[in-house]
Amino acid sequence: MIDLRSDTVTQPTKEMREFMFQAEVGDDVFGEDPTVNELQRFAAGYFGKEAALFCSSGTQTNQIAMCVHLQPGGEVICHEESHIYKYEGGGIARNAGASVRLLQGDRGRLKAVDISKWMNNPDDVHFPLTQLISIEDTANRGGGAIYDFDEIKRIKALCENWNVPLHLDGARLMNALVETGIDPKVYASQFDSISLCLSKGLGAPIGSLLIGSSEFIRKARRIRKVFGGGMRQAGIIAAGGLYAMKHHVERLKVDHEHARLLENSLNQQSWVKEVLPVQTNIVVAILNNSDDRDKIIHQFKEKGILIMPFGEGMLRMVTHLNSTSEDIEIVISVIENLSI
Repeated sequence: MIDLRSDTVTQPTKEMREFMFQAEVGDDVFGEDPTVNELQRFAAGYFGKEAALFCSSGTQTNQIAMCVHLQPGGEVICHEESHIYKYEGGGIARNAGASVRLLQGDRGRLKAVDISKWMNNPDDVHFPLTQLISIEDTANRGGGAIYDFDEIKRIKALCENWNVPLHLDGARLMNALVETGIDPKVYASQFDSISLCLSKGLGAPIGSLLIGSSEFIRKARRIRKVFGGGMRQAGIIAAGGLYAMKHHVERLKVDHEHARLLENSLNQQSWVKEVLPVQTNIVVAILNNSDDRDKIIHQFKEKGILIMPFGEGMLRMVTHLNSTSEDIEIVISVIENLSI
């Protein structure tokens, strides 16, 4: 099967498997796993931050960050389609005991001017304290849309004015950075904490990183333990992430090229109303007839291609490490010959 449901379906490459097999290991709860420590040092240095923490998933890194930044009864501002709110099982309420202020924005992205309207007056006891702003880059529900860096700077300035931290759900951050060419250190300087997935476009089999100051990571490590996220000889899986960060970043451009080829083909089909402009590796097609969605998914599956529903009348395809040029040619052929 050609699996375009998500970039989480990637299989580790032969070279990555060999690198993982040879990894030195120790007890990471004791801070003694040399490969985990190397990955954390590498990631922190890559983004110009003081420290990083290796965790099992992006949901875990995001939720740990929520718990560090938020106090029970506080509030986080985020986009209504953001992963931290929509796809993390109500974790903000359950884990941090905080409320959420949901805002609308273009393709999953917020603007400082809109956020400023919802910063609660800390002297008004009727409202929760605004304790965190969280943005997502790239924005999954926005079809892999990239934030304008100048807008991020404006959001950061707003946060500094209100003395509120800024968190980044950077599950697909590397896709954004290879496309914009912004220096990772310059980009990361705008954020108090960053969550980075290793198991999506980077192609590692498991794991995410939480990145920030030494004090932030010290607190995060304690919360990870409370979540049951402390791992022992985790170097075997951390090695996959280390290999990915060293070898799989620049090749993300190939995924973006593949996604644009799919975009071009879909835009030529009569059954497609529009395709969200492709910026990275996510292709979202909006259908002329929403009732055709499941029929189209079934026809793709019959041809050996897996794609995802993405809401009413919407389809998603995600290109990734294991999507070859030959695969994309096959998918385009199916798109052009679909019976709708």
